[in-house]
Amino acid sequence: MSSRSFASFEPAPRRTEDPPIPDALLTAFLSSLSSEGAACSVVYGAAVRHFLHWLDLQGIAIRTLDDRVVRRFEKHRCRCHRYSAQQAVYKADIAARVRRFIRFLEDRGYIAVGDGQADIGKHLAAYSAKIADQMFTRGTARNYRSDAEHFTAWLRVSRLALGDVDAELIERYAHHDCRCPVYRKRGKLVRSGTKRRRRCAQSFVEFLRTRGAIAPLVPVAETDPHMSAYLAWLKQHRGASDETIRRYRSDITRLTPMLGEPSQWDAAILRSAFERRSKETPGSVSLLVTIMRSYIRFLIGQGECRPALLHAIPSVQRYRLSNLPRYVDAATIERIIAACGTHRPVEVRDKAIILLLARLGLRAGDVRDMRLDDIDWRGGYVRVKGKTRRPDRLPLPQDVGDAILAYLATARPRSGEEHLFLRALAPFTPFVSSAEIAGIVSRVLDRGAIEGVPSGSHIFRHSLATNMLRAGAGLESVGTILRHSSPETTAIYAKVDLPMLTKIAQPWPGDLPC
Repeated sequence: MSSRSFASFEPAPRRTEDPPIPDALLTAFLSSLSSEGAACSVVYGAAVRHFLHWLDLQGIAIRTLDDRVVRRFEKHRCRCHRYSAQQAVYKADIAARVRRFIRFLEDRGYIAVGDGQADIGKHLAAYSAKIADQMFTRGTARNYRSDAEHFTAWLRVSRLALGDVDAELIERYAHHDCRCPVYRKRGKLVRSGTKRRRRCAQSFVEFLRTRGAIAPLVPVAETDPHMSAYLAWLKQHRGASDETIRRYRSDITRLTPMLGEPSQWDAAILRSAFERRSKETPGSVSLLVTIMRSYIRFLIGQGECRPALLHAIPSVQRYRLSNLPRYVDAATIERIIAACGTHRPVEVRDKAIILLLARLGLRAGDVRDMRLDDIDWRGGYVRVKGKTRRPDRLPLPQDVGDAILAYLATARPRSGEEHLFLRALAPFTPFVSSAEIAGIVSRVLDRGAIEGVPSGSHIFRHSLATNMLRAGAGLESVGTILRHSSPETTAIYAKVDLPMLTKIAQPWPGDLPC
């Protein structure tokens, strides 16, 4: 832990005998500060003498001290003999030193701090070792350690046990007006914002849960029985993926307040809810129709609503061939690949990802989910699961294999993770979203100053299909590389093969236009 810490974390058992006289306590406290120099003993001695004098005037016993007493002391309008001028100028400094004195009394067992604090020191030491193993930068590791110490100090000041910790308590800690006995400069805590407090406290609490010091989170039960049964049906009988279930649940949850109980539904209610929801997400109207009809069919099968309501959801006109796929030519693809540097580990990783997207037309999710054992180096192929969750094998081009091998040999962090690609900063976890792959593409375009290229990773997939067709490949070959389940999906790329369309185009009937 930080050498500047003013907090200890293993209080002695509560003493049954009365505490020594105040002068003896002060002497013992100042003796504990001897390693910090004579000046430290002078300033702390003055603050504690003032506090003990005020306690005597107020008739407050040592055993009853807590942070509320210190706050009273900090706010009192000082008329104490020989101390009033000092109190007026350095209130915050004096209160911080008094809190350290109270911490000393707690550590000696003269003030009870409640149960649940005995093993805090061991947990903090183990957490510090874990932070070291994750290879954070020096500053980041210091932040996580100091905030974990700050959190435990706040728990003690607030007289809270580890068993009381929950999300609401973490939020209270993130926003608390700090008076904790941790390192301060002129009475103020070293800067630690709300976001950092929350993030670091959550990290420490998750660590405590893995050690069994805090009870694990209990998943929130689904309050809507219809929703709970529907989600189970999607999982067990429809084989939906977790991402599909999450999306369906999200949209239906937003619709439920507009609809009410299924037994009360009618066509007007369904159409009104659909109209309101479609205005919120106009780009996902067709998917919303699919989700609503799926849910209604399930409820009809359960006897919860009338079968005729299935026809109440309006159809959405879709023209599959109305737009051209966005693509870039082969020369621009090569420029993007050439823009990938190899001087830093993150650039080596990004180049391997860009080559997988460009040469094999993989989706962002395919790259995100790729694992180390998906590559067969002897056979020269890579396994890709894709949307169907049925693994397919694709040939591994030489330049792609070389880029992946360079990443594994020189840039991939040492980690027990099975995923092929990891984040470049500690704690070196896998990507959790396809949007992170799109962000890599965007950064590569910025580094290479390449403009006029549509953003996102899917542009490589469209470009690969288009350039293959223009080079003479058939639709069947393109569909095999892109792993399309239907030839109709591949056929949309025939619209951008202008040389082929020129050959089969018929002359304009009649006279030439004027």
